[in-house]
Amino acid sequence: MKDPATRLIEQIRLDFEATADTTGLQSLAPEVEAALTRVPRHHFVPARQQSQAWDNTALPIGHQQTISQPFVVALMTQLLNLSPKARVLEVGTGCGYQTAILAELAREVFTIEVIPELAESARERLRTLGYDNVHTRVGDGHAGWPEEAPFDAIIVTAGAPRIPASLEEQLRPNGRMVIPVNSDWQSQDLVVATRNESGELDCQRVLAVRFVPLVGKKS
Repeated sequence: MKDPATRLIEQIRLDFEATADTTGLQSLAPEVEAALTRVPRHHFVPARQQSQAWDNTALPIGHQQTISQPFVVALMTQLLNLSPKARVLEVGTGCGYQTAILAELAREVFTIEVIPELAESARERLRTLGYDNVHTRVGDGHAGWPEEAPFDAIIVTAGAPRIPASLEEQLRPNGRMVIPVNSDWQSQDLVVATRNESGELDCQRVLAVRFVPLVGKKS
C-alpha cells in the first residue's frame, strides 16, 4: 500500500497535467515535489482534520482561514521559480504550511500574518520543525515588510481586489509575485506578476482559484 505522501504527490502530478494548457507548466518540478514530500503536512492540520491531512484539498484551520489545497501550494511555489539564494516575502502565514514549503527552497522567508493566534502557533510549529530561515511577523500584509525589501519573490495566500502598491514596490527587478486577484473573494485569478527593468509589472493570469480575502488596510 502506498503511503499518504506518495498518493498525494500522484494526485498533484495529475492536476499539473490537467491544467498544463492553462498554467503553462507541464509537470511538477522535482525540487517542489521533494519539498512537498519533506514537509509533514499532518503537523499543520488541526487534530479534527488529521484523517484528511494528506488529501489534495483545502481544510479549515480556524479563524475562518484554511490550509490551501496541496496542488495550489505546489503550483504557486513553482510559479515563483525560486533559487536557493532567494529571499521571499509571504503574505498570509496561516498555519505555516506554505511557509515551510518555501523555506525548503529559499534562503530566507519573511512571513506576515494578521491574526495573532495563527501567527504565534505557526511560529512555534515552524521553530519546532527546525525552519530557522523563517522570520515571522504579526501585521497587515498590505504593507509588506519594507525594511527587509527588496524581495526576489512575493507570494500572497489570500485574495486581493488588486495588487497592493506597497508589495509591488518591494519586489526586486525581475522578481516574481504570485497573488490571487479579483474583487469577488469567492473566485479569483491566480496572477504571476514580474517586475520589469523599468519598474512596471508584467502580469499573466494563470488559473481560476478560490482564496479567503486579504484582511487589512487596502493599498
